[in-house]
Amino acid sequence: MINKKIVLISSGQPSLNPRFVKEADALIEAGYHLTIIYQYWNKWGSKHDLKLIRGKKWDIYRIGGSPTNGKFKYWLTTFQYKIGQILNRSFNLFPEHAIGRSTPQLISKTKSIKADLYIAHNLAALPAAVIAAKKNMAKCGFDAEDYHRNEQFDDNGSFDVKLKTYIENKYIPKVDYLSTSSPLIGIAYQKLYPKHNPLTILNVFPKQAFLEKSFSNEKLKLFWFSQTVGYNRGIELVIRAMGVLRDYRIELHLLGSCTEEVKISFANLAKTEGLYNALFYHEPIPADDIFSFATKFDIGLATELSIPFNRNICLTNKIFTYIQSGLAIIASDTNAQTLLMEKYPNMGMIYKKNDPKSLSQIIKNYLDDRELLPVHQKQAYKYATEVLNWELESKKFLSIVEQTLNN
Repeated sequence: MINKKIVLISSGQPSLNPRFVKEADALIEAGYHLTIIYQYWNKWGSKHDLKLIRGKKWDIYRIGGSPTNGKFKYWLTTFQYKIGQILNRSFNLFPEHAIGRSTPQLISKTKSIKADLYIAHNLAALPAAVIAAKKNMAKCGFDAEDYHRNEQFDDNGSFDVKLKTYIENKYIPKVDYLSTSSPLIGIAYQKLYPKHNPLTILNVFPKQAFLEKSFSNEKLKLFWFSQTVGYNRGIELVIRAMGVLRDYRIELHLLGSCTEEVKISFANLAKTEGLYNALFYHEPIPADDIFSFATKFDIGLATELSIPFNRNICLTNKIFTYIQSGLAIIASDTNAQTLLMEKYPNMGMIYKKNDPKSLSQIIKNYLDDRELLPVHQKQAYKYATEVLNWELESKKFLSIVEQTLNN
């Protein structure tokens, strides 16, 4: 039994971050004593947290309150965050207060727990890991799931970019290891911090049982999911591409939190494109349930855009979920997705991200060649079984943890 204590810190919620949960479970299975510290993000995430956390061997602390449980703390931290943003925007003061609603509370709680290693997920949790490690003479790591400074904007003069750049420059040089979720994010960070050699740990998932799919001659079912269904996620282009193929029976299934405003907007676009009863919405479900849910569909859509820069170099949960679920993949030609699809060929196709005709032609290829879809589905699942799975990728994570603790 390993007699080492590790703390994982997140400015989000476990159910909203499968990567966080996979790392936590891997550490427990490896014999580490684990504490997780996180904060409230949204209502449906809290609902799913209850099911997720049940039975976990984690010591768990949620800080900062919520709108229903710990209201005073929640509104106090919200006020603190807003004031922090105003002061940082105007006078460059209190960056740790401005970067996240509960970052000061994350720092305070993490410092109070003595551990051998502190690992931060999300940029707003990074100060907590570094400060706690210094106080308790321990090690710390940061898992950069995104290229955070250009996560929202590319304008170096914007408040968001300047604040995130400051936090990264202040704290990343002090971590003992840096991991990233895609090779291109790793390259981007290594250019900024040459002394680090970021380790890529892909957003893959544990192996799933393969469910044979039957391709319907009647219709083709496309699937897209995220925490939020909204604008500027590539969905509008999918609808336009379906409009080009309006004489075929094609369904687009969207899983995630979606406002009525967005649904109305997409419905109006679909109507303009001559589509009726083609869009279907599904409420958020626990992350572990997405794989079996995804098997109801034929093709998974990875519709990433290239702006801001992070979207061009990231590899999201969704593309690896599709692979593990045995779906064929249609992916936009971002740099990261193009490299992935070239490295693992014959599981799908790449389209030009701003060209609905390019996407419609690919969809038509599957409709015209009935043998192509099952070939790509089986190849995707083969990759999932042999190389693109958490059983293999977790060994890289546990190795960097062990190396960090032993150095």
